[in-house]
Amino acid sequence: MESGACDATAGAPYVESTSEQGEKSHESTPASNKPASPVQTPPEGRMKRLFGFEKDDLSSWHRLVCLLNRPTDPASLGIFRCLFGLLMAVDITQERGLSHLDYKYLDGAPVCRFPLFNFLKPLPLDWMYLVYLVMFFGAVGIMLGCFHRLSCLMFISTYWYVFFLDKTAWNNHSYLYGLVGFQLTLMDANRYWSIDGLRNPRKRNAHVPLWNYTILRTQIFIVYFIAGIKKLDADWVEGYSMKYLAHHWLFDPFKVILPVDMVSVMVIHGGGLILDLTAGYLLFFDATRPLAFFFVSYFHCMNSQLFSIGMFSYTMLATSPLFCYPDWPRRFFGRFPWFLKPILPLSSPPPQPSSSCVYPIAPSVPGERQETSEPPKAPKLRLKHKLGAIFTIVYIAEQLFLPYSHFITQGYNNWTNGLYGYSWDMMVHSRSHQHVKITYKDGVTGEVGYLNPGVFTQSKRWKDHGDMLKQYATCLSRNLLSYNITDPEIYFDIWVSINDRFQQRIFDPRVDIVKADWSPFRPNPWLMPLLVDLSPWRTKFEEIEDTLDNQTEVVFIADFPGLHLENFVSEDLGNTSIQVLQGLLNVEIVDEKKNYSLHPGEKMQLPAGAYHKVHTVSDDPSCYMYIYVNTTEAELQKNFTKLSELQEKVRNGTETEPLPPELQPLVTGLDPNGSEPDVIDPVVQLFLKRQRRMQEVKKRREASVVERFHRFAVKKYYMIRRGFLMTAIAVRNLAVGLPPLEQLTREVAYANMKEPEAEANQDERLKDEVGHGEL
Repeated sequence: MESGACDATAGAPYVESTSEQGEKSHESTPASNKPASPVQTPPEGRMKRLFGFEKDDLSSWHRLVCLLNRPTDPASLGIFRCLFGLLMAVDITQERGLSHLDYKYLDGAPVCRFPLFNFLKPLPLDWMYLVYLVMFFGAVGIMLGCFHRLSCLMFISTYWYVFFLDKTAWNNHSYLYGLVGFQLTLMDANRYWSIDGLRNPRKRNAHVPLWNYTILRTQIFIVYFIAGIKKLDADWVEGYSMKYLAHHWLFDPFKVILPVDMVSVMVIHGGGLILDLTAGYLLFFDATRPLAFFFVSYFHCMNSQLFSIGMFSYTMLATSPLFCYPDWPRRFFGRFPWFLKPILPLSSPPPQPSSSCVYPIAPSVPGERQETSEPPKAPKLRLKHKLGAIFTIVYIAEQLFLPYSHFITQGYNNWTNGLYGYSWDMMVHSRSHQHVKITYKDGVTGEVGYLNPGVFTQSKRWKDHGDMLKQYATCLSRNLLSYNITDPEIYFDIWVSINDRFQQRIFDPRVDIVKADWSPFRPNPWLMPLLVDLSPWRTKFEEIEDTLDNQTEVVFIADFPGLHLENFVSEDLGNTSIQVLQGLLNVEIVDEKKNYSLHPGEKMQLPAGAYHKVHTVSDDPSCYMYIYVNTTEAELQKNFTKLSELQEKVRNGTETEPLPPELQPLVTGLDPNGSEPDVIDPVVQLFLKRQRRMQEVKKRREASVVERFHRFAVKKYYMIRRGFLMTAIAVRNLAVGLPPLEQLTREVAYANMKEPEAEANQDERLKDEVGHGEL
């Protein structure tokens, strides 16, 4: 018998017991009345103990195909299939958007959308509900292992359609779900704990080929390792990418021994880098797997609290057991009491042979005893065995290549190193937008006007990606035609800071994006370069901010030669100045029609309630900063302090003077019904509302585990309830037609019913469900 050819499960080190091997070998050969000679298994080498296969298994194509189709216990794969289907069924109601589908796909509304391919359009709303229903049934079918391949096809066909339909909702974990669903379609994942196994005895508890595990394990390894490679970026290593996370309460235990800036650098950035680079290796080997389970589980549990990323953390937790021995569910469920076994996955008997696998052929045993053992015959390979091996190799190669394919898709390179959604660039970049201006110009009359940023769309991601900006500009030009604007030109002036750098332009504000050229295979000609040469200024920013008091704010700006920033100083910002850090500026006060030249280190006061323009007149990019105090907010805080002191005096009895009518609510509080008398001072009203919000936040933070779980469960119940009630309405509409408007209004109102506490915060649901981190 060939060494390690088909007798063990690889991927994680695993060798089936000798008795099981003997049973399988005996079952795979014709029955005989004479006892079969035991198959002699050569001693394992170090490589096989570590990796589950020998070097000789890679020495030829035949041996490699045999290795990848080695019979493997289906138990671990079956448990993962079940967990993945369950998590995807929950995900469809949440991050995929079933619960708020009518808000996302507005029939007949002039909404700008961002599909991967411009010809992709959403179906009418009722049909979109049907698409999601098919996706949900597919996920449930995957979970139950019922008509497995059909269920997988139902899930991935609708999932990828929805995925391609909206680039603004793309993220790495949504991409991963689609990949795993595609992989399961080609796998024999219904061989364990499945309805298909009950329907077909040949499938029940049958071996699966090793490549089923190899692809899944490699996929998860790539997710971790490539994410770690991407984090070798200087911004991540120096602690700028996720700097804001250090203030989250989850890191309070680390702040006991480390300052906040060290928590950011060492724990968040350093710990995240090390975990991503090592998690795949630690999960692979027996000796390090328990340690990996602890850190990986801790990491994903923290992520579930830090970010709104739906089922991603739980999905990654479900993938970890794939690196264990494939028979771990048998040993785990075998410890349960005997009366629970009818409802639990099988713990015995051992797996039965399957035509999907390649088995070793034992030496023939003649009637007379042979003095010398005959070498084993090479097992016969079928076409599907070779196709499985080819698919494994091609798929893994493609997954290793795609994160570094940015030289092909050059039009997508917008400071994110290529196709962000395909590259496992997890949280490498954080952005903040300071200024967004959309200008339109009538191509015939020359009339100039301005649009509110985000008009005609529900998304914000168009501000950062050239392909989406092109789609948005094209959509705006179509919609403006209905407002009697002929042949409109659209210009965008968008300022963004990436990883705590200067605020700078991302797109050329002089280019009409409607007519601008864009191709996914050529560099974006109107994308402004990231001013990485100015990155060292970030340490200077921290020094400058440390010298300011709590009421003073600062914004750091960098601009290109020949361009100018037009800005308006609100009257609330009564103490605003501009100071040059590098380069030469010409500050134009529009109303006064005056110009002031500023050199590095010089500073000037800006008038409030007026426009000004800051021109960069140097040959190199200029750097400057706005320093301002929100005088209105500062005065309001002083009033709040006085009201708080007065309220405390009234409560403890030290205030003897009667309160005037406008201050009486400091004692009586606001009307719980929301109707406030006109005599209340608006500052008092704002003070009490803010006080009430702070009390609610404190109450939520101090809630017990039971109260938090109840709040979580109730919120999810009403969300899921709305999704399925609206789906039922849509299916009924498709089946029998629309009912009278009054009936439809009542049905939607019933579906919209919320828990009493949530009635006052109607926007909170959409914010929680739609918003998610860009992972």
